[in-house]
Amino acid sequence: MSDRKLFSRLARHLLCLTTGLLAFAACAYTAYRLWPLDLHAPRYPALPAPKIQVNRLVLPFARGVAAAKVATFHDQLEAFFHFEYLRGREAQDGSDTSRILLAAVDTATGPSYEIFIVSDNDLLTAVPHLAQLEGCNLIAHYELNTWTEKDFAYHQRQSHMFDVAYGVPSGQKLESLSSFQLRPALARFLVFKSQTDNRVLARSDPVPRPLTQEQATQLATDILDIAQFYSLPLDYFLGVGAMENDYMDVDGDLTHAVWKKRAQPDDIVLRRTRKRVMVSDYAIGTWQITRETLRAAHQLYLKDKRDYRLLPARLRPPQELHLNSVDDAVLTTYAGLLLRGLLDHFGGDVEKATGAYNGGVRAPNPAYASGVKTVAVYARRILEHASVLDDPATNAKNPAVAPPGVPVPSTAQTPATTQQKQPWRLATD
Repeated sequence: MSDRKLFSRLARHLLCLTTGLLAFAACAYTAYRLWPLDLHAPRYPALPAPKIQVNRLVLPFARGVAAAKVATFHDQLEAFFHFEYLRGREAQDGSDTSRILLAAVDTATGPSYEIFIVSDNDLLTAVPHLAQLEGCNLIAHYELNTWTEKDFAYHQRQSHMFDVAYGVPSGQKLESLSSFQLRPALARFLVFKSQTDNRVLARSDPVPRPLTQEQATQLATDILDIAQFYSLPLDYFLGVGAMENDYMDVDGDLTHAVWKKRAQPDDIVLRRTRKRVMVSDYAIGTWQITRETLRAAHQLYLKDKRDYRLLPARLRPPQELHLNSVDDAVLTTYAGLLLRGLLDHFGGDVEKATGAYNGGVRAPNPAYASGVKTVAVYARRILEHASVLDDPATNAKNPAVAPPGVPVPSTAQTPATTQQKQPWRLATD
C-alpha cells in the first residue's frame, strides 16, 4: 500500500472519529439540557394556606412576627423626626402607634437607622395599609420581614431607648445653647418640616420645593442671628415660620387684595374708583408677610434705634423698600422686627403676640397662636436634645448620652474603666 493511500485512509478514520465525538458531545449537551431533573420541594409551602379567623379570611405570610421596613436613614435626628411624624399621623387615624419602631444597626460605614411597622400577619390587611401610607407619601417604600419573638422584643427595647433619650429633660436649655451648637440640628429641623409640608406630601400643583441642606443651613443661620438681634424666643419664632410656610419660599394667596385711598410706588393696581383703588396684597416668601404689612415693617425699621451694623449685610433692609424685589433673607429680618414689635405691644405675652402676627393687633388669632405653641414646644425639645447629642464635650460628661448611636437612658451606668460599646447594643449582644 502506497504512502498516499495510507495517509488517505488515516484521514478518513480521523474525520469519522471527530464526527462521532462531536455527535456524542451534542447528544450529551442536549440530554443535559432536556433531561428531567428532580426538584426538592420545600417541606412547607412558600405561603401558608388561607384560613378563616373570627369569621374572616386571612392570608398569613410570616411564621413569626410580621413587620415591614419602611425607611432607612444614616442620620439619627432625621430618623427620629420621621419616626415621630409617622407615629403622629398614624395616631390621627386611630392606629396603634406602639407598632411603629425605630432601631439602629451597625454597618461598615457607620450606624444606620431603620423604621419598622409591625403589621398583622395577613397580606389582605397589611399590604393595603402599607400601600395607603405609600400613596400618601408618608413612606417611600416597604419591605416585608419576619421576626421571631426575640427579634421583636429586641426592636421594642431599641425603640424605647430612642424615646427615653429624646424624652428625658435635657441638661441644657435652649436659651443657654450657642448658635454654633444649634445650627446643625436646626438646619435638619427646617429640612424635615419642609419635606413633611402637606402641600409637598399631597403633591399639589405646583408642588413647593422642600429646602435643600444648603438652603436650610443658611436659613438656620439667619433665624439664629435675627432671634439674637431682636431678643426673640427662638422656639416661638420657629413656630411662626412653620405655621406660615414651613420655611419654604412660596408666595401666598395671589388673589388677596385691599382697598386704599391712593396707589403707592410698586403697587399692583387691580381696580380704580373715583376715591379708592384696589391693590394686590398677597403674602410674600418664607414668612408670608403681605405687601402692605411689609410697608409697615419697613417704617418700623426706619424708626428703629438698634445698630443694624451688628447684623450680617445680607440681613440689613435697604433704606428704600422695593416691594417687587424683596430678598428672602431681609424678609426674615422684617419678620423678626414685626414679632418683636408685637411682643412689646402685648407686654411680652407670646400667645397674644403670635396670634396677632396672623390676625392683627385688634383680633389675635388664638388657633394660630395654639399652632405656633405646639411647634415651639416640639422644636425646643428636639433642639435641646439634638444639640447635646451633637456636642462631643457634653456627651463625654453625660453618661446618659453616647453618640453616634442611640443614647442610653439616664439610669444606665457606664463604667469608666470599660471600653464603651455601641450604645444601641444590648448587654446580651
